[in-house]
Amino acid sequence: MDCKLIADLHTHTLASTHAYSTLQEMCRSAAEKGLYAIAITDHGPAMPGSPGPWFFTNLPGVPLHYQGVLTLAGMEANVLDLEGTLDIPQRESEVLDWVVASVHSLTLEGLRDPTVEKCTQMWLNIAEKPFVNVIGHSGDPRFAYDLDTVIPVFGARHKLVEINDHSFSARPQNIPQCRQIALACKRYGVPIVVNSDAHIESSVGAHENAFRMLEEIDFPPELILNAHVDRLEAYLRQYTHIFEHRH
Repeated sequence: MDCKLIADLHTHTLASTHAYSTLQEMCRSAAEKGLYAIAITDHGPAMPGSPGPWFFTNLPGVPLHYQGVLTLAGMEANVLDLEGTLDIPQRESEVLDWVVASVHSLTLEGLRDPTVEKCTQMWLNIAEKPFVNVIGHSGDPRFAYDLDTVIPVFGARHKLVEINDHSFSARPQNIPQCRQIALACKRYGVPIVVNSDAHIESSVGAHENAFRMLEEIDFPPELILNAHVDRLEAYLRQYTHIFEHRH
C-alpha cells in the first residue's frame, strides 16, 4: 500500500507474563523502526498471568515521550460476558490513555450460545463505553456479529476497528472474517488501526500481512488512522486526555 505505519497501538510487555520484552525494549524498538507512537496495552486482570493490582494505575507515570516515541499508557481489556462487561476497573478507565477491548475465549463466559444476535448486542454495548478506543481482533468466527449493524455504530462512537497483524499467524481461522470486517469499514467509511499485537520487541510495528490484505480489497489508505501522524494526533486530542494529563 502507498502508506506506512507510524504507530503501533496494541503491544504487550513481559508484565503480561506470556510476552517477553520490557517496556523499555518495546519503546526502543519502536524508535529504531521510526514509529511516532506506541501503546503499551498489557492484558486486563481476567487474563491468567496479567499484571498485578497497581501496574495500570502506575503506568501513566512513564514519560509521555519515552525512548524517542510518544508512549500511550493502555490496557487490553477482556470482554467478560455477552453483555459486553469489561474487566477494567473504574480507576484504570479514568487514568489510562488507551483501551483496547478484545474477546478472548479464555475469559469470556457464556460460550454455550454465542449467537450472532447476542454478539451483535455485546459489541453495541461496548461501543457505548466512552473509555474504549479500539475494538481488538474481532474476527473470531465463533463470535461473529452483524457487521452492517455494528460497524456504523463503531464509527459513530469513534471506536477504531483493529486489523491485527498477529492474527494472520496466530489466528488464521479469523482471517476470512477479518477481511469482511475491513470491507465493512470501507463500505461505511469507518477508520481502522493496523496493529502488531507484539509480544516481543522484534515484532513491534509488524503490519505486512494486514497491509497485504487491505491492498487486495483496495482499502482506502486515508481510513488507516495510524498511517499518518496528523490523523492520529487529531484523534488523540479529541478523544483522549493524553496531552492534558501526561508529560
